[in-house]
Amino acid sequence: MKSYSRPFVLFTFLALVFIYLVFVAGSLVRITGSGMGCPDWPTCFGRWIPPTERSQLPDDYREIYAEKRAQKMDKFTRLLDKMGFKETADQLRSDPSMYEEEAFNAQKTWTEYANRLVGFIAGNLLLFQFLIFLFYYKRRPLILWSLLNLVLIGITAWIGSVVVASNLTPWTITVHMFLGLAIIAIQLLIFYRVSPKMQVAIRLPRYFRVLVILCFMITTYQVFLGTQVRESIDALTSDGYGRESWTSMLGLPFLVHRSFSWLVLAIVLALAFINERQFRIPAIRWTFIVLTAALLTGVMLAHLNMPGLVQTIHLISATVLFGILYIFLLRTRKLPQAPVNLA
Repeated sequence: MKSYSRPFVLFTFLALVFIYLVFVAGSLVRITGSGMGCPDWPTCFGRWIPPTERSQLPDDYREIYAEKRAQKMDKFTRLLDKMGFKETADQLRSDPSMYEEEAFNAQKTWTEYANRLVGFIAGNLLLFQFLIFLFYYKRRPLILWSLLNLVLIGITAWIGSVVVASNLTPWTITVHMFLGLAIIAIQLLIFYRVSPKMQVAIRLPRYFRVLVILCFMITTYQVFLGTQVRESIDALTSDGYGRESWTSMLGLPFLVHRSFSWLVLAIVLALAFINERQFRIPAIRWTFIVLTAALLTGVMLAHLNMPGLVQTIHLISATVLFGILYIFLLRTRKLPQAPVNLA
């Protein structure tokens, strides 16, 4: 059985980095409103290299792409009908904003193009990873996991286009986030399986591992609650409500999200305290640092009118925290006796 080479281990980690970069790029697209910067796919305004000026487009470009958008929405709403979401499909059909084409904006076009480029690189890295497993290492479980991730990133890209084309229909955002976390988890599992360093088990007392599991579960739930809060803010903003009205109108998801943030902080503080006294595990230290970033940006989002870059930092902090806790749990084992080497 072939052992995994160091360059291939680094390759799987590089693929993971680009998956996270897709999150960054997608967040930047959203906060800048650049989702329709490229109205067609896979080209952008019919070009592989986007235009830089309005003069490079035909006079009736908005009519041309509005018609294509209408065709795309028709296919999507018919799919929703078949899936049993007739009410949502009817709402999309009756919303005139679904069929309006934005005027050309070079900054938005190139922001969306950069997002696509990062996604294209990530997708190809996952494709090469699958081919290497299939033809060289030939490990059946990892062939299947890498194939699943390749399929999921394709589905996620399509869902992402639907999120934008449907003007951020709430449930599509949640599905998009769920698929993104699933891709991260699978790639972390692959990296764990091929990396000799990751295979070195960290043995911990049961109570410590239970705290980490609890922290991981709440963090994962927090990501989805945060998505729902953001969906509600989008809806309130579109209805003309200002930030001063959000707290009183966001309802239970916001209150739970805010309360659970402090619960996660309490758990991580306990883990950090125990860790510094007994184990000194780097992953726990990083958990504390990343969680601090997530909490600080969360407070800023609540009180500083949702500044765009802070949204991106908050999202990435949450997903990085998810990844750190997940890979840490993969590496941990129950401590049979006294603590052993935890480096």
